[in-house]
Amino acid sequence: MAETQTLDRRGIGSVEALAAALILLVIFRGPLSGLVTGPRLQAWTTVFVSVLVQAVPFLVFGVLLSAIIAVFVPSSFWARALPKHPALAVPAASLAGVVLPGCECGSVPIAGSLIRRGVTPAAALAFLLASPAINPIVLTATAVAFPGNPEMVVARALASLAVAVVMGWLWLRLGRADWIRLPHQPDIAGKGRAFWSACRHDMIHAGGYLVVGAAAAATISVLVPEAWLQTLASNPVLSILALAVLAVLLSICSEADAFVAASLSQFSLTSRLVFLVVGPMVDLKLIAMQTGVFGRRFASRFAPATFALAVLAGSLTGWILL
Repeated sequence: MAETQTLDRRGIGSVEALAAALILLVIFRGPLSGLVTGPRLQAWTTVFVSVLVQAVPFLVFGVLLSAIIAVFVPSSFWARALPKHPALAVPAASLAGVVLPGCECGSVPIAGSLIRRGVTPAAALAFLLASPAINPIVLTATAVAFPGNPEMVVARALASLAVAVVMGWLWLRLGRADWIRLPHQPDIAGKGRAFWSACRHDMIHAGGYLVVGAAAAATISVLVPEAWLQTLASNPVLSILALAVLAVLLSICSEADAFVAASLSQFSLTSRLVFLVVGPMVDLKLIAMQTGVFGRRFASRFAPATFALAVLAGSLTGWILL
């Protein structure tokens, strides 16, 4: 008991243990890979570690930014920064993703913090969808990955922005407050302690589900036969649906997904655009993280609706611009 109290006073807990385990996993991934036998198990380990290595830095950035918003930004700021009318606040919050680089892993805790600070959920959810898809880092990576097709950058930005805005408006029309169950954050005296407590709280909920999502993505990516992709690519409709589902299963960080899409040269540009629109908005790790931050009732409704709208918007935009 005395040892536990000492650890608590030093601030060492589950978050620190998780962070230490992830750091050790990355540092010693070379020696550890030699202990893993079997090509499928090695492939699983590679995918699992890759998803974590890509996502954890952006998750940490999002958690830190979320804590800053929760502790240091007064509630009155959001009343001044966003239009008072909820229908206008949705596109304004979506466009904020252009000037705030971030990954989908970081946008989840940020959106939760915005809702806690009094931002209308529709605007916070629109930001959640737009920020990972239309920020300058992602659009620059898309331009580099598709040097011969600059229209892919425009198509990705327009389709992703449209999905974010429409989903925000749909939430205004159809969403219910009891679908969102944000975990309780206790009131703590002192901004420094409150900041650290908010970081620990979001890391426990978002980080834990990120590990679950990464494990699921690694498992499915190993089990899906590569030959299936070749067969599906020959059918225009099935190729779109196949890459949409593949984006969900692979759970690739939005800063890297353009290079994966470019490598799928057997598929049409439109189907690859759908891959780029769906991925930052709906994937296994995101669904898991949204479940941890907002609750199961939210994720079970929000993710399928976003997936359907992203496929539709990507297909229509590709048909018009590509």
